[in-house]
Amino acid sequence: MIADEINRRNRTGASPGLMSTADFNRLSKYIHETCGIKLTAEKKVMIESRLGKRVKELNLDDYHDYCNYVLDGSPDKEELRHMIDVVTTNKTDFFREPAHFQFLTSRALPELRQMRGVGEGKPLRVWSAGCSTGEEPYTLAMVLSEYALQNRPFRFEIMATDISVRVLQSAKLAIYDIERVAPVPDAMKRKYLLKSRDNSKKVVRIVPELRELVQFRHLNFMDADFGIREPLDMIFCRNVIIYFDRETQERLLRKFCSHLAPGGYVYMGHSETLNGMNLPLTSVAPTTYRKKI
Repeated sequence: MIADEINRRNRTGASPGLMSTADFNRLSKYIHETCGIKLTAEKKVMIESRLGKRVKELNLDDYHDYCNYVLDGSPDKEELRHMIDVVTTNKTDFFREPAHFQFLTSRALPELRQMRGVGEGKPLRVWSAGCSTGEEPYTLAMVLSEYALQNRPFRFEIMATDISVRVLQSAKLAIYDIERVAPVPDAMKRKYLLKSRDNSKKVVRIVPELRELVQFRHLNFMDADFGIREPLDMIFCRNVIIYFDRETQERLLRKFCSHLAPGGYVYMGHSETLNGMNLPLTSVAPTTYRKKI
């Protein structure tokens, strides 16, 4: 048994060497089928670097053994989750692409309120898809809280999901280095961020009232059922689909649209385009789309 072999070995600190093309192809095929993420050959060095530590921690000889351990027979589900955490890219910032939030408050929200009474009769429902360590959903919580103060009555719900268990844990904790919150306007910093009592720790934490406004949960875009039972009004999926191939992108976006109410909005990343895709969406601003009514 592989588990028995692992227990017999004691090779801490040994280098796993280089990953063969065959093993890289095995891993990339599994990741593509499981997560939708397309790993090109250029990513091989990155995968070696990120998984090398795991190979050594498990006292395995090399990447071939790791592939066998993770993918063959009855794989270790905990290690599968760890592998997905390692190979996924999590890059985000507070108030990233600020034009989206300006559009949201100046145009999208007034139109939705006028058209369907969103935020009044029923809460605005927003999904941060691929939320990473939480900067995007907490930015949304700040922006929508400020809007609500000036436009009573107004209610909203924020769902934030990611495939990485590791980043979700960090997002729920909501503790950030001072440098990370630099884009947050000063007035919002004073209202929504708590400084550490230990002055030597240059960190802040999102206030409890704001944390309670965001519901985090694990979700894989390749899941058949997203568990979304009520139509959404807005979907933020920014700089996420760039890691998928074109076919997977279009299939995923069609599924997004099936959960979006007529007139609802989809916000994409600045490097992403929906040109040429057969989707019920109309471009209304740069990287901002609206579902046809």
